[in-house]
Parts: sequence; structure tokens; C-alpha cells
Amino acid sequence: MPDFSVITAAHVSELLEGQEAQLVELVREAYLAHHDGDSVNPDSYFLRFPQKPDARIIALPAYLGGKAGVAGIKWIAGFPQNVRSGLQRASAVLVLNDFETGYPLALLESAAISAARTAASAALAAATLGSGPARSLGVVGAGPIARTVCRYLAATGTGPATVRCHDIDEYSAGRLTAHLRETHDADARTGTLADALDCDLILLATTAPAPYIHAPHTLRPGQLVLNISLRDLAPELLLGANNVVDDIDHCLKAGTSPHLAEQLTRSRDFVTGTLADVLLGEVHLDETRPTVFSPFGLGVLDLAVGHHVYRAALERGRHLPVPDFFGDTARW
Repeated sequence: MPDFSVITAAHVSELLEGQEAQLVELVREAYLAHHDGDSVNPDSYFLRFPQKPDARIIALPAYLGGKAGVAGIKWIAGFPQNVRSGLQRASAVLVLNDFETGYPLALLESAAISAARTAASAALAAATLGSGPARSLGVVGAGPIARTVCRYLAATGTGPATVRCHDIDEYSAGRLTAHLRETHDADARTGTLADALDCDLILLATTAPAPYIHAPHTLRPGQLVLNISLRDLAPELLLGANNVVDDIDHCLKAGTSPHLAEQLTRSRDFVTGTLADVLLGEVHLDETRPTVFSPFGLGVLDLAVGHHVYRAALERGRHLPVPDFFGDTARW
């Protein structure tokens, strides 16, 4: 049995660098394995606090078969008030378990892994669901997730050269636009919410707890919305769109926009299907409608990316072994 290992943020980031295309493929394989039933992905558990209603810590246990064959759990905290003091909103760890023995293999710093799997999922959706090359990208919410998604869009050839960024924090919007100009040579500018929503490809990456995008904001045919933050759109806006999710049961809960649309219509008929359904050609999009991709975020994606990082860490010596972490493992 291998030693238990710790893999730090610096090593995780190093091992993810330049791996965008490979991680998009790993996420695609994970979605297809989940579609085929070669996974176990229970409901996420939300730990909330009465004295901090906007904060939460989420447990995402999962098992992923296929090439990975690994179990584990992500424990991710989202504390929006951190932003006021200059801290990142989210922090996370990932525990990987050996599927043969059940023993934990490693503890990985997972904020970067979580961002990477989210970005890879978004890039895969942009390539799969888009009606063609997008001329413009509207970004709403200028934080680390938006920055990472933009990097993955650029690396996979789905990132438009024209970007309009909007954030209620003007400083964050300015920092993201400067980053996109300097790093991706993009025509990036700050703008209003309406400016961002007028783009061909829209990325919603906020911490909004409830919808704020209502009529008269409308979505037009051919637009693709990467609804990463899940709660920005009024449910009525979904009813005239193709609605693609990562997992129907997971996504239609916890007050997401699709969940609100289900409550509004008392039906799930507005859901077109899953991203895996589209990848496999089992459902088709109506080209006369906009498309909204709403990924709840599956633990199997964290396992796919985390297992890739773990194996690379062992191969390149970027792990910190903890000998005898479990003490005496012999039964007698």
C-alpha cells in the first residue's frame, strides 16, 4: 500500500499548467462514464451557518470508474465575505481513496482542481453546444473562476477575442480585463450588465444567491450561456431556451435557476437533456433558441482531475509522503 501523501497548492498548480486540452478530455470521459452508470455521485451536502447565511461548506463524495477507478470527497468552503478582506472566496481540499482497500491515498489542495474542472466543463460545453465560433464573450462576475474559464476557452480555441466584463465590484472587473488583455491579447473592456448579456457567449460566474437577470433582459437565438453560478437567471428566461445540465437530479435543487423553473412550471419538460446526451447525439438542440448550460458541479469531475494530478505528482516527485500515517495496518 502506498504511503499517504499531501499535495500542496503550488504543486497542484504546477501539474495543471498547460494541461487544459487534456483536462477537457478527462472531463468529457467522466461525463460519459457518469452517463453510462460507471460512477456513484450522491447528493452534495451543504453545511450552512445561521450567523453567516451567505457562507457554506459543501461535501461532494463520489466514485468514478473507467480509467480512474477511484473514490473520494471534496470539501469546499465558499465564504463570500472573504472578498472584502482580499481573500479568495473559496478554499478546498480533496481526499482520494484507493478503491481496492478504501484507504485514503492523498490529500490535495483543491481550489485549483475545483476551478480547473469547472473551467474544463465550461470549455467542453462551449465547444459542444455552440452554434459556431462566438464573436464576443460577456463575463459577469470577475473572480478566479471567470479567470480560469477564460484561460480554458482560450486554450481550447473557443475564447473570442472580444470580451466585455461586468462585476458589481468595478476593481475586480478592471483587473480581469487587464489580465485578459495582457495574457490573451483580447479586446477586453469593462461594461454594463447589458453589454455582457449582448455577447454571443455569456459566462455567469458570480456569487449571486438569487436571480437578478429578469426581463427586459432577453436571450436571443444562437446565444450560449455558461450558467456556472446557477442562480443569476430568472426562471422565466429558461423556458424559451435549450436547457442542458450535467445531471438533472443534481441540478434541479438548492434554488438554482433550473430548480426555480421546475417549481414555476411543476414540470421538468423544459430540460433538453444532459451534456453527455448531446455528446452522444441522444438529444439535439433547437437552433431557433438560445442555449443555457447549467452545471451543478459533479464530484466525479473533481476525482477525474484530482486523480490525474495525483498520478502526475507521484511520477514527478511533487508529493509529500507521510510515512506511517495509518500506523499498524495489519489486522493481527
